[in-house]
Amino acid sequence: MENGTKVGFQNGKITLPNGTKKEVILVTGGSGYLGLHLIEALAKGFSSQYDVAYTYQSHPPSPELHQKLPNVHSFQVDLRTGRGLDIISSTLGHPRVVVNCGALSVPRMCEQDPEAAMAINIPRSVVEWLLSQDMSIPPLLIHLSSDQVYEGDKSFYKEEDETKPVNVYGKSKVASENYVKSNYSNYAILRSSIIYGPQPVVPVPKSLPLQWIDRVLSTGDGEGEFLVNEFRCPIFVTDVVRVVELLITKHAEGGMKLVLNLGGPDRLSRSDMADIVAQVRGYKMELVNRVSTLSMDRGVVSPVDTSMDVTKLVAVLGITLTDFATGIALTFNDKTSVLPKKLETTQLTTTTTNNNNNNITNS
Repeated sequence: MENGTKVGFQNGKITLPNGTKKEVILVTGGSGYLGLHLIEALAKGFSSQYDVAYTYQSHPPSPELHQKLPNVHSFQVDLRTGRGLDIISSTLGHPRVVVNCGALSVPRMCEQDPEAAMAINIPRSVVEWLLSQDMSIPPLLIHLSSDQVYEGDKSFYKEEDETKPVNVYGKSKVASENYVKSNYSNYAILRSSIIYGPQPVVPVPKSLPLQWIDRVLSTGDGEGEFLVNEFRCPIFVTDVVRVVELLITKHAEGGMKLVLNLGGPDRLSRSDMADIVAQVRGYKMELVNRVSTLSMDRGVVSPVDTSMDVTKLVAVLGITLTDFATGIALTFNDKTSVLPKKLETTQLTTTTTNNNNNNITNS
C-alpha cells in the first residue's frame, strides 16, 4: 500500500487502519493479454482506494507475476459455473467493480464448439453472483464485447446500429450484451476491436498481432499474407486500460447503462497495418504480401468491415486515442522510428459533434 500504510484484517477481510474495508476491483480472465495489462495498471494507480484481484481458469499465476505484483490477489474460477466466485467474497469482500475479460475469443474455436462459446461468453455466473450480494448500489460491471457484433457490410458503425453477427463468436457476444442489459442495472459494455501493444508485465505465450507483423517483415521470408479487404479499428492497449480507469472513476458519480465502441482512430485493413509497420520500422514495402479474403479459407466467416465510429467514446470519457503509427513506436519503444506525416490508408473514425454528451446513463 502507498505511504507504508499497514493493512489489517477483520472477519477474514482486508481493512484500512480506520476500520474501513478496502473496496475491491476484480478482473475476470486476468491471466490473458488485456487482463494482465489491467491488473498491473490498476494495482499501481488505484492501490490507495482498491484491492485488486483477478480470476484465472487454467493458467495459475507464475512466480514472476507474484514477484512483480505482490499485492494482487488471484483466484481460480470457472466462469461457466461460477465455481470459485464465493471464495472471493469471503476472502476480500464484495467487489465494487468487475471488469469481465473472460471469454472464448478465437472465432474458429467458437464455430467448433458453439455451446462452450455461449456458456463462457455470456457472463451469467458473474451477474448472478453480483446480484446475490444485495448491495444498495450494484457493483459496476465493465463487460468486454467485440466489434464482431456488427454484420460488416458498411463502414464506421455507431453504437445504435443493428447488431447482426455473421459467426458464432459474434452471436455469443450479442447474447452476452443482451443478457447484461436485461438482467443488470449498472454496466458499461465495450465493443472492442483488435487490441495491440507491448507484452504485459509477464509475457503471454500467444502470438500478438503487431509483433507477428513485425517479425514477418523483419525476416523478409514472405510467409505472411495481409488482407486488403477486411477492415478494423485497432486500439492501443494503453488506451483500453485508460478507458477502464475512466469508467471506474465515473462510477463514483452514480450508476450507468452504457454501450461504447472501443476502437482506435484509424480504419485499417491488415495490409494497411503492415504498410504502416513497414514505414515506421523502416522495412521494405514490397515485403507486404497482399491477398484478398476470397483467396483464403480460415474455417469461419468473418465480417468484412467492422470499423467503428468512436465519437461517443471520446465525448463521454474525454479521451485522446493513440493513432496506429504512434502505437507502433510505443510498442517497440523505438525512439528512432519515423512516423509518417500523413497516411492515405487511414481515416479518422470520430465525427464532429456539437453535443456535450456527459450523460452516461444511455445505451
